[in-house]
Amino acid sequence: MAKKRTKADRLQRQTEQQEKRIDRRPEEIEKKPSTLAPKSDEPPVLIPIEQQIQQRAYELYEQRGRTDGHELDDWLQAESEIKGTQAKAA
Repeated sequence: MAKKRTKADRLQRQTEQQEKRIDRRPEEIEKKPSTLAPKSDEPPVLIPIEQQIQQRAYELYEQRGRTDGHELDDWLQAESEIKGTQAKAA
């Protein structure tokens, strides 16, 4: 039989999940110019697509006023934008 979760258990789990989110913040990732709009005098720098999506998802999160609960929506929107932009560039 499963152990019944208490309010303290739920709060502990929420705290752990929040700490995991903090570890994934894009501002902690080394910032490099995007390959989608390189400066004409600099060679393009390749950024992994997952990192581009992560940065865009965080921008969407900030635009919403840092409201939690929309992580998947932000990720899917960012993924759609990034992959759509790359398809057009190809």
